[in-house]
Amino acid sequence: MVAIISTKKPLKESSLLTALAALGLGLAMAMGSIPASAQLDVDVTQGNIQPTPIAIADFSGDGELGRQVAGVITNNLTRSGYFIVVDKSRFPERPSFEVPPKAGVWNDTGVKAILTGRVSRDGSGRLKAEFRLYDAFTGQQITGQQYFTDPSYWRRIGHIISDAVYTKITGVGPFFDTRVAYVAETGPKENRRKQLAVMDQDGANVRYITQGEATIVTPRYSPTSQDITFMAQKHGEQGRVQLINLETGARQVVGNFPDMTASPRFSPDGQRIVMSLQQGGNANIYMMDLGSRTTTRLTSTAAIDTSPSFSPDGRNIVFESDRGGRQQIYIMNTDGSGQKRISFGEGSYSQPAWSPRGDYIAFTKQRSGGFAIGVMKPDGSGERILTESFHSEGPTWAPNGQYIIFFRDPGGQGGGRLYMVDVTGRVEMPLPTPTSASDPTWSPLLSGNGR
Repeated sequence: MVAIISTKKPLKESSLLTALAALGLGLAMAMGSIPASAQLDVDVTQGNIQPTPIAIADFSGDGELGRQVAGVITNNLTRSGYFIVVDKSRFPERPSFEVPPKAGVWNDTGVKAILTGRVSRDGSGRLKAEFRLYDAFTGQQITGQQYFTDPSYWRRIGHIISDAVYTKITGVGPFFDTRVAYVAETGPKENRRKQLAVMDQDGANVRYITQGEATIVTPRYSPTSQDITFMAQKHGEQGRVQLINLETGARQVVGNFPDMTASPRFSPDGQRIVMSLQQGGNANIYMMDLGSRTTTRLTSTAAIDTSPSFSPDGRNIVFESDRGGRQQIYIMNTDGSGQKRISFGEGSYSQPAWSPRGDYIAFTKQRSGGFAIGVMKPDGSGERILTESFHSEGPTWAPNGQYIIFFRDPGGQGGGRLYMVDVTGRVEMPLPTPTSASDPTWSPLLSGNGR
């Protein structure tokens, strides 16, 4: 049975999200457990990745729009690295939203799941999108859902359906219905223009938030809203941490410090920011309450302490410091107590980022003239390198804690490019951008936070 989410008025993007807030309950009612005869071969936690073959049938109804929505889903699932979308020429039958697959027909194809859908418009012009996910072995429906929205949000629907399929089959949380903010770079290396840009997680719908009036670095999304904090520096002026709301465009400087502030990150509840404040030749970490604008100093050393990142429970902060002679990773309580080093491998460590699941801390590692993106447990154990190159840095986590986006700069005039790697290191994909790119940051799920 398909769970239905409906509204009494055409859904604009904001009202779409109101409906989607109930999505978890709707899907829970519609989802049945996968029969034991169709256990799916995805192990995404231990590095034993066996991508699941899935058949995505043509979406019926509005043929062109249906093909576009199905194309978004196909691209998403393929890029995740956990699915193989089977070519339609291999289909033993033509399932559709109206005609479910027959039990036993798909047994010799290797296909584990079959996705069908229908896209149409109701009498008021709203987009109506439906999908059904089937167990290919039994022909039984696993889950299904129906959505209504404005036709201009058809790509969002593709991402939301992708999340439903991905989550049901892998058991890992959703991440397709998100955005990525990054620094868009143009011009020669010696005089590069750096703007704040935002796009869908698959590289579509790029828009530029700043126009190059200042150099933008280290943007970071709020985990609870469509706020982004970043450092902006105009020529001849000190860099300042700023805050911008993507809904309203409202922009403000965070604090009135006499010296340069950098590396801002939000707390898990979005109510505080931790950042680094330069003071002469050293830098220390401060926390600011965004409501009262009160500031608390957390570190006090003659070193450079920077790149702070909260644990998802808000109890700890990880940061980098050269207090021991070279950059290493430390953790502390949110009041600044209990500071201790957790990185002890060869080379230097920087840019730590705590996973939303709390299980890992991602970092940039420099050794032997090269750079690597890696993860370690919060106590410093279990260090693993996910990818290495001439120059890779700036890890940022997907909201499900399964993927990391970073940027890689091969040197020369070309500039950096964005890449996505999964937490096992087995899946690595480029992320298209129209210009060179650096300093990515992943948004929270749009269907749960912000737009």
